Amino acid sequence: MPTTEDMSKEISEHPHLLLAAIVDSCDDAIMSKTLNGILTSWNKAATRIFGYEAHEMIGQSILRLIPAELRDEETGILSRIKMGEKIDHYETVRLTKNGDRLNVSLTVSPIRDDSGRIIGASKIARDISERRRNEEARSRLAAIVESSEDAITSMTLDGIITSWNRSACRMFGYLAEEMIGQSILRLIPEDLHAEEMEILQRLRAGERIDHYETRRMGKDGGMIEVSLTISPIRDREGTVIGSSKVAHDISVRKQMELALIQSEKLAATGRMAATIAHEINNPLESIVNLIFLARMGCGEDSEAMDYLRTAEKEIERVSHIARRTLGFYRDTGTPAEICLHELVDDVLAVNQSKMTNRGITVERRFGYRMPIVASKGELLQVLSNVIANSIDAMPKGGPLCIQILEGPLGVRVVIRDHGTGIKPENVARIFEPFFTTKGNLGTGIGLWVAKQLVGKRGGQIEVIGGTDAEDPGATVVIDLPLTSL
Repeated sequence: MPTTEDMSKEISEHPHLLLAAIVDSCDDAIMSKTLNGILTSWNKAATRIFGYEAHEMIGQSILRLIPAELRDEETGILSRIKMGEKIDHYETVRLTKNGDRLNVSLTVSPIRDDSGRIIGASKIARDISERRRNEEARSRLAAIVESSEDAITSMTLDGIITSWNRSACRMFGYLAEEMIGQSILRLIPEDLHAEEMEILQRLRAGERIDHYETRRMGKDGGMIEVSLTISPIRDREGTVIGSSKVAHDISVRKQMELALIQSEKLAATGRMAATIAHEINNPLESIVNLIFLARMGCGEDSEAMDYLRTAEKEIERVSHIARRTLGFYRDTGTPAEICLHELVDDVLAVNQSKMTNRGITVERRFGYRMPIVASKGELLQVLSNVIANSIDAMPKGGPLCIQILEGPLGVRVVIRDHGTGIKPENVARIFEPFFTTKGNLGTGIGLWVAKQLVGKRGGQIEVIGGTDAEDPGATVVIDLPLTSL
């Protein structure tokens, strides 16, 4: 068996053996061919990459590796080689023995004899399929980032912005060239700067921050309510080198939440006002009766009769005020054009988390989408109260169907749940103030307020209890005119 020393001596005496060893140990496919494209050499890497053994390819045409639609490309390459030109890093496609297509980078050089005449070509083929897949994956990710409805940005651990997608432009008003290289503090209200320092500190520790709700500032100075998801960016060694940030605009949701809070406050105020009015009316009735009895014992022209008449008028005035309070009169703004399906979507968006947790799915059937003229605040309260009741009635989940269609008064909204249902004896009382089937969880004023507001606009509201014992549920039908009365 030859020793390493013997091999070294042989290589030193025959340098071509060293070149052959280098070619055979190379990771790239290295081959040679005549000027007619007939292969004359084939290294081990060519076998590994293309699947053919050397004896299968030497003496064969290089066209065996080239897809039919690219064979004209080889003619062009040979023409350039014959002119003595070298072709560097030419990216194209080649075929393997099993028919797979490989992305390759070719370097093709002319081979010359001792007199300098071109007698063939050497070809180095590097498999770049993995690189192409990575490039395509990066391109897809870039396209996803650019097409996202959310603002997606990246920044260094010092808070310097390094990327800025289109939705970030739309949300904050700044172009990419205005923000890349700038501090993220440009978007953060001054009173929240300390918050950002804390976020950066958590990112340096490798922590991810999910659905963090805060405020950011647009180019015009306006405040934007956002939900942030912030993730650390790591290099190949796992070191945190920056962060990605996804900002979702929740301004509409926050407005809806505020509207619902105000609605709840209004309902509580109405309950208190109605209670006070009720308590006032009871003694007023007693006083009216006493005045009536006092008048029976007085002369028609006496001074006492005049006093009693005046007292009766004042008590009637107090009673009228109490009746108005009990009727829960209020004005929630000037009627305007609104789209009911948009209001329904807004209410559902606010309640999405609760519905998801309960396994409630929503089936929307919006056959009527024309605007109507009404008070947005009032209809928002009506829809919020009814939909909230439907969700509360479905603790085990199920489908919630909401329809908007033409109706006898103009437009009809039908809300059908598959919940616990309403007992027949309770259907007649469902719109009574303070009547509730929820125990301590209900105020008994939501549907009463809804009926007051719908009736005030010339509409009608009806609750229909389910008749199926296995799936009772309830249906609320709201009919509204197209314009306010």
